[in-house]
Amino acid sequence: MVNPLSSQPNESTAIAGDLITQLIEHYPAVSLPAQHQVFSQGQVCENYIVVTAGKVKVFARSEDGREIVLYRIQPGEVCVLTTSCLMGNARYSAEGVTETEVTAHIISQAEFNKLLASSEEFRQFVFHNFGHRLSDLMLQIEQIAFDSIEKRICQFICQHTDQNNTLNTTHQAIAEEIGSAREVVSRCLKKLEKQGVVELHRGSIKLLQPEALS
Repeated sequence: MVNPLSSQPNESTAIAGDLITQLIEHYPAVSLPAQHQVFSQGQVCENYIVVTAGKVKVFARSEDGREIVLYRIQPGEVCVLTTSCLMGNARYSAEGVTETEVTAHIISQAEFNKLLASSEEFRQFVFHNFGHRLSDLMLQIEQIAFDSIEKRICQFICQHTDQNNTLNTTHQAIAEEIGSAREVVSRCLKKLEKQGVVELHRGSIKLLQPEALS
């Protein structure tokens, strides 16, 4: 299993991470296939889930069917929405779907509350993850609210191209990631292509002038 706090380098945190790993291993493990719905909007939150392998995408869906990716849950991470729902006794306001095969440990709400009350290490683990994820989410909201679509597309391309300056994705997928419509993304990408900054192909984007986007 991945140590939930392994990203923290100091010795005391490593010890805390080992304790969290031992705590989590006492709870049932589940394996989920790719594209499996973990939770849906309006669903009652009953369990705390700690992902130990794979990736879960959390996204919001509008009434007209448009989606925006809020964040992804990877090994050792937890879902800020699940944490919020459990502590606030609320229903899910977004959806979660596995992007890959996923293994995770499931902690019931009753056990979650017991651990929060009895384990300092578990409390630190929960609130550390909650605070870190919330900060990322607030940054994303600021970008959506204040940055132009073109700037957000440029940032996304720069962040996700491979060593060959190629990004394998669709216009629809980019729209979901940055909170826009496919048509808007397509117009911006075609504008960048006319400027000689990118080269568009079916299912991929070739970045020709990285310095222009940066």
